[in-house]
Amino acid sequence: MRPFLQFLGTRLLRALVAVWLVSTVVFGVMRLSGDPVPLLLPPDAPRSEYARVAAELGLDRPLPVQYVIFLGNTLRGDFGRSLHFRAPAMEVVAGYLPATLELGLTSFAIAVIVAVPVGLLSAVKRNSLLDQSAMAVALVGQSAPTFFLGILFILLFSLKAGWLPTSGRGTLAHLVLPALTLGAFAMASIARLTRSAVLEVLRQDYVRTARAKGLAEWLVVAKHTLKNAAVPIVTITGLQFGGLLGGAVVTETVFAWPGIGRLAIQSIYSRDYPIVQAVVFLSALLFIVINLAVDVVYGLLDPRIRPR
Repeated sequence: MRPFLQFLGTRLLRALVAVWLVSTVVFGVMRLSGDPVPLLLPPDAPRSEYARVAAELGLDRPLPVQYVIFLGNTLRGDFGRSLHFRAPAMEVVAGYLPATLELGLTSFAIAVIVAVPVGLLSAVKRNSLLDQSAMAVALVGQSAPTFFLGILFILLFSLKAGWLPTSGRGTLAHLVLPALTLGAFAMASIARLTRSAVLEVLRQDYVRTARAKGLAEWLVVAKHTLKNAAVPIVTITGLQFGGLLGGAVVTETVFAWPGIGRLAIQSIYSRDYPIVQAVVFLSALLFIVINLAVDVVYGLLDPRIRPR
């Protein structure tokens, strides 16, 4: 147990370093993007008013001082007050987070439910019409840009067929197109890697031995193949889940979905430093937690990679 805790401690330390690096880069990039004070004041505002607002926001201090204050506040989860919403940044982001979680979880569920069986069947029926068709569709799913798929789905299912709404959040119908758009790339990636992992296991000697003993094919696949192919599948699904939560910017923008990705884009345009920093920090934290969960699952699936 102790070596395993040391292993998790090492991973957690690396995760904290990653969060620090991401936060530092965002702090620097946002400061280089320009001064937000002119956006908050009328063009004819006097210099005294400009200086007052800059001092109120702490932007009149040297960058190293701003950075140290920023790191100290980050440890407390305090990213300051939003320049646009006039409210604590983390509270604003937390209000938009449920929409992103709803979209990300739905997209992930669709991707896994569809991709794993398709990849498995493609491997078992290798070089068949089913295999070739599924991999061709998966290749298109990986190649097509997200914004193109979103616009195409809106054109076909909303404007032409009139089945689903074009944008917004509300009913289950509003969720269908964004979830399919966001989950398309993950679905294709998981299906292709599942096929490769299962094919690799099907070539092993113990699978041929199981077949030679007369076991039914479904039992060979379920008992001997899936478990041994699970590690790479868990890897790609975990990474794709983190990518869905952190990479929903394009989908949320296309469908006007009120999540943290769309909030980040709007905040970048308005140079709302606290909101952007809070969004990036929260997204990085979610991704890191998912990676830690994947590491734990590794040890459960394959005893050979558990720390000793």
